[in-house]
Amino acid sequence: MTDLQTFIAGLPKVELHVHHVGSASPRIVAELAARHEGRSPVPADPAALADYFAFRDFAHFIEVYLSVVDLIRDPEDVWLLTHEVARELARQQVRYAELTVTPYSHVHRGIPAPAFCEAIEDARKRAEADFGIELRWCFDIPGEAGLPAAEETLRISLEERPDGLISFGLGGPEIGVPRPQFKPYFDRARAAGLRSVPHAGETTGPQTVWDALRDLGAERIGHGISAARDPELLAYLAEHRIGMEVCPTSNVRTRAVVSIEEHPLRQLVEAGLLVTINSDDPPMFGTTLDEEYAVAARLLDVGPEGLAALARDAVTASFLDPAGKRRITAEIDAHLAAATG
Repeated sequence: MTDLQTFIAGLPKVELHVHHVGSASPRIVAELAARHEGRSPVPADPAALADYFAFRDFAHFIEVYLSVVDLIRDPEDVWLLTHEVARELARQQVRYAELTVTPYSHVHRGIPAPAFCEAIEDARKRAEADFGIELRWCFDIPGEAGLPAAEETLRISLEERPDGLISFGLGGPEIGVPRPQFKPYFDRARAAGLRSVPHAGETTGPQTVWDALRDLGAERIGHGISAARDPELLAYLAEHRIGMEVCPTSNVRTRAVVSIEEHPLRQLVEAGLLVTINSDDPPMFGTTLDEEYAVAARLLDVGPEGLAALARDAVTASFLDPAGKRRITAEIDAHLAAATG
């Protein structure tokens, strides 16, 4: 595994399912918590965050996640978070990432939408210059906040329209938050040229994935692991090459899957789906994108060739331009050739 870890560490990658606030490192979370000490339950000690990030279930995860969101109080916080997330991704040889951002959560807490978008855009450009990583945004609806959040997320997306914005998503809990109610908002976002990438089938059954496909026009599915329980859905996803943003450790940590051994990653891959490996909220789940590739290697029983194939599939499923896809694919191929002789 040591040789494989070395291969993974140097493998050029694309990350398609990683959350903006959920990627805040323990150092940054603790720094923000210290700034707001006495006004937040989040520990200001990085060592205490591991216990704070021990989730009882998905509902508890959302509760903790929102407590970290509360630490982001001004545009300077937004800029710092964004730049640091890019730094960590670039350290893992991520060349391109589509970061899921929830502007409603920050605007609702008092940061004006123009200032928020200016902060992430400035950090995006600075990160490309500093780290050589290309970032793009998926503005997602926090499902737990309902239709008012959908309306506001759409408004920010269409009126502010930062240069890095490429897609429109839906996150938060699935239970009690039916996908079809968001159809009008996805229709308008798609008409404006944004791609559709909702979460579905993480903590609910295959019907939620069907709803995302039929009602929201999903071009990729966030998580989607319950599709493994529906042969017809698997066939549809494979035929239409719908990208699956799979985050194995996340699914275990939020109790969506009982154990890593029971994760359906292998079923999805063997069914011929376009599967990508992602980290979701890595510091909160005690993981990294490198570690998720190592988990995938164990679950699929593959070596460098198999991991390079997963990396190529992430490039394919991305919304990167054709020239960018060719460039990163060539880097992956070169890395594999160097590693295997």
